[in-house]
Amino acid sequence: MATPAPDVTLQSLRKSYGDVAAVDGVDLDVQPGEFFTMLGPSGSGKTTTLRLIAGFEQPDEGRVFLGGADVTAQPPYVRDVNTVFQDYALFPHMSVAENVAYGLRIKRVPRAERRKRVDQALELVRLGSLGQRRPAQLSGGQRQRVALARAIVNEPQVLLLDEPLGALDLKLRQEMQIELKRIQQEVGITFVYVTHDQEEALTMSDRLAVFNEGRIEQVGAPAEVYERPGTEFVAGFVGVSNVLERSQNGTEHRFTVRPEKIRILAENDQPESGAHVESGRIAEVVYVGMVTRYVVDLDAGGRLMVVRQNLEVSSAEALEDRGRHVRLQWRPEHTYEIDPGSERNTE
Repeated sequence: MATPAPDVTLQSLRKSYGDVAAVDGVDLDVQPGEFFTMLGPSGSGKTTTLRLIAGFEQPDEGRVFLGGADVTAQPPYVRDVNTVFQDYALFPHMSVAENVAYGLRIKRVPRAERRKRVDQALELVRLGSLGQRRPAQLSGGQRQRVALARAIVNEPQVLLLDEPLGALDLKLRQEMQIELKRIQQEVGITFVYVTHDQEEALTMSDRLAVFNEGRIEQVGAPAEVYERPGTEFVAGFVGVSNVLERSQNGTEHRFTVRPEKIRILAENDQPESGAHVESGRIAEVVYVGMVTRYVVDLDAGGRLMVVRQNLEVSSAEALEDRGRHVRLQWRPEHTYEIDPGSERNTE
């Protein structure tokens, strides 16, 4: 059987605004049914890339394919995609059900079919009893669910989501992350999601692409990108990572190790066989409830952050460690060397 074409393919995509290359040679495939996230800081090119997929912007160079078909020259309304924005973009004078039905009405879907699909979409986002309310009568999280239902009800090949949870508070955002993943799995639509929030990307994605200065630094599953960052930028942006320089055989090497992989040895503890060991002094202690963050100035030069769970440690006990000389250890398999040839200027 022939392998189905990716739902989204980007080939050598470029887009500039004046002298600034917002998207600088992006190549990407998104497979059918994936929850794919484009992650990066502000100005990294992720939102512009999303707009190029949607057809809101035209590339200066390169091609955009949806389901194997070249749609580069097609306007947005012809492309089999829908977009969910951060500001919801709901019609305030319409009810929730009318908002969700709007796209179907434009497509002249028969009324009975419209009603059935709207009811199904509202049930999917758990708003089945609120169809007659106006957007102003809903909470921010509920309005975001309405925007999602309005996009899903059209059954697009690809759903594009541009930082849709950015306006929500932390607790609601975390709840909606789980809900979005559930909805995506139930409907089976390919989601392409844009965010600058690393936790969102790690929580929801099947795969993610890390953007920096208009280019993709690394593509992979969340665990792969987090555990094995390919560049110093990825190591620093996706979670927190330590970067150290050490000389081996006269050559300088740069490597990363995650703070939670480092263990502070007790005074009488012996290091594990084969473990990498460094000594230093605790310069800062930050108690944050479930964990404590320790900043350690190493005797050999450099600084490491270490994270330790507060299983039996109080805030007072943790803060007393400031200034203490300690030994740190981590396993060699938790250390990843950064290829100097793959580094990019992140200033």
